[in-house]
Amino acid sequence: MNASQVVNKTASVKVRSNASERKGHAIQPQTLKARRSPLQGAPVELKSNASNFSRAAFKTEAVAAPDAATGRVFNFSAGPAVLPLDVLEKAQSDLVNWEGCGMSVMEMSHRGKNFTSIYNKAQADLKKLLEVPDNYKILFMQGGASTQFACLPLNLTESPEDTVDFVVTGSWGKKAYQECGRYCKTNIAADGKEYAGKYTDIPPQSEWKLTPGAKYVHICENETIQGVEFKEVPETEALLVADMSSNFLSHPIDVSKYGVIYAGAQKNLGPAGVTIVIVREDLIGKARPECPVMLDYETMAANDSMYNTPPCFSIYMCGLVFEKLLSMGGLAEVQKYNEQKAAVIYNAIDASEGFYTCPNAAGVKSLMNIPFTMATPELEKAFIAEAAEAGLMELKGHRSVGGVRASIYNSMPMEGVEALANFMKEFQARNQ
Repeated sequence: MNASQVVNKTASVKVRSNASERKGHAIQPQTLKARRSPLQGAPVELKSNASNFSRAAFKTEAVAAPDAATGRVFNFSAGPAVLPLDVLEKAQSDLVNWEGCGMSVMEMSHRGKNFTSIYNKAQADLKKLLEVPDNYKILFMQGGASTQFACLPLNLTESPEDTVDFVVTGSWGKKAYQECGRYCKTNIAADGKEYAGKYTDIPPQSEWKLTPGAKYVHICENETIQGVEFKEVPETEALLVADMSSNFLSHPIDVSKYGVIYAGAQKNLGPAGVTIVIVREDLIGKARPECPVMLDYETMAANDSMYNTPPCFSIYMCGLVFEKLLSMGGLAEVQKYNEQKAAVIYNAIDASEGFYTCPNAAGVKSLMNIPFTMATPELEKAFIAEAAEAGLMELKGHRSVGGVRASIYNSMPMEGVEALANFMKEFQARNQ
């Protein structure tokens, strides 16, 4: 299977939405004033065309690397990650005085009508993006996805004697497994490292050793560090729980196949500080007695995620991103764009004839996080340094695995991945 085939193999989910249904939720150009940013020489006007999603969908004025007018670079960070420039500028324009209310979002009461309107719209837009069924609750929690490693067993198990199954395909799945073991019994039903020698593949479901009566099966749908991604939703008798922190909203999701979905915001959604949790209603209200009140899903659901002061600005920023994704035609179109971007990098790796190597099996290569290596650590270090000089930033692989990693989330424009692919060719020509 070549790289083009790899990136065109997508999750097995039904897509029931269409762009025409979502036009009414777009950021409307006429409602946003053109503005001149201190970081940019020309005024910017947000425009959208839900019926014509193209490589320009995430494009803003900053397309050169680095851009002389804005000083912005192409940011390949795994998180916190790149955000759409027009979203940032919208937030900038409203930073001091949101919608003429005389206050910043960072200053207003989370129980006042202004923030309530922000919160309600963000939740409604996310529900529309994902077509969340009515029997699910969307929660905006704090503590990052890592806090959910404890929230889940405290809410979904009854006692320390209950068992939770884990399919461990990388570093974050392993951490979730380790934390869960503090609260109940755990079983590694499948381990990618044992299967492939390293976390470079996902064991076939036929080889999973699931526990009869397990309270849930946990997967990390996309491993940010290793770049391994589930392309299909596993079929399990037990409740399926998924950490989607690094590929959330990168493709359509059939929410009904999961008991709980959770994702930290700082990759595809907005700034760090808020964690999205989508939980089926019948699972709420069953927390163990020792569960802290702030980790109890019932606490959050009963109080619209505002038992205490929520991360207001992070929620606001996520809402702007949700609005933008709707204006582009929804997640089916976003997925197509992501496949096209990933193909550029994977094709560049394949065309290098071994100068660059992606260690992952063809069928699990991530659309969001692309790791690759070179012959020596010294060559990789030179690549990262020279790329940074060219305005291609944050390409160093995670400290636990080394190498190079390009994180190309929703907001990374095609121009960014093309600039990286061109640099890869030039670097190879100079160092081969």
